[in-house]
Amino acid sequence: MYEFFTTTNLGIALLITGQVLLVVVPLLVALAFLLWGDRKIWAAVQQRKGPNVVGAFGLLQSFADFIKYVLKEIVVPAGADKVVYFLAPMVSLVLALIAWAVIPFNEGWVLSDINVAILFIFAVSSLEVYGVIMGGWASNSKYPFLGSLRSAAQMISYEVSIGLIIVGVILSTGSMNLTDIVMAQDGAGLFSWYWLPHFPMLFLFLISAHAETNRPPFDLPEAESELVAGFKVEYSSTPFLLFMIGEYVAIVMMTALATVLFLGGWLSPIEALPDSILWMLLKMVLVFFIFSMTKAITPRYRYDQLMRLGWKVFLPFSLAWVVLVAFFAQYGAFWGTYARWTTGG
Repeated sequence: MYEFFTTTNLGIALLITGQVLLVVVPLLVALAFLLWGDRKIWAAVQQRKGPNVVGAFGLLQSFADFIKYVLKEIVVPAGADKVVYFLAPMVSLVLALIAWAVIPFNEGWVLSDINVAILFIFAVSSLEVYGVIMGGWASNSKYPFLGSLRSAAQMISYEVSIGLIIVGVILSTGSMNLTDIVMAQDGAGLFSWYWLPHFPMLFLFLISAHAETNRPPFDLPEAESELVAGFKVEYSSTPFLLFMIGEYVAIVMMTALATVLFLGGWLSPIEALPDSILWMLLKMVLVFFIFSMTKAITPRYRYDQLMRLGWKVFLPFSLAWVVLVAFFAQYGAFWGTYARWTTGG
């Protein structure tokens, strides 16, 4: 009996590990090419060539940078808390990857299809701020510490707005399961997706996602003229690489969340075409392109402007939208558009 349970547990562990690798490995490989695309888009806007030497069209530049970061010497500042110093980037990366466990790429293509997927994402994203604070504090320097405090305040502020924005979608669907949210948008192609009835919230969600992930024009924790390089200023080599990968994984996570919540996930934009994971990936690339263009063409906000926008504009507007959606869903306004749990999509 003991051998049976041991063998069974080992098999389950191997199965879970294999499923995790099926998500993590393609995600990290895709991340390398998305980073290349991000740099190429930014270069094109500024009339530069961008990465074009390593590999065809510079496609292997991200992998070359990865090798460089891994092989460089790790410099630890004197007086740093070494345990927390090295733990911080690992916490940031692991938490960013864990959130992908509940993201569905196609019907049935999800590691954990739980009914409280939205709450799971909220919980994990709220913990990610600890990696930033740990990194800034453990460096034993005032500049990264100030950068970590800025980043923590910024991330917490815009998490509130993102939460209320998603509540509107939950009210329309009647479920916190991401697969149910996608299936509630099934119907007349792209015109049945939530981007149309929740269009103001899609706009706010994309802006809040920029602030949540410290993405330009809200990259105040890394404002070179003010705080040198934010909470990562004392990091080099592999620890810095882990921080950077964690940030980009969080950015791609936001593209996936926007796709699932507002753009129909894997659903086809045209009824005549079949649903596929390819639609999910194309929509994520489209949202990432918006992120890249925003980075290239918008000036950086001041910190007081950033916080004012979050607390005095986004928070009351998203809260008012929740009240409106609840009213529309309860009374079936606009032909049940805001009550997919009643009409069945």
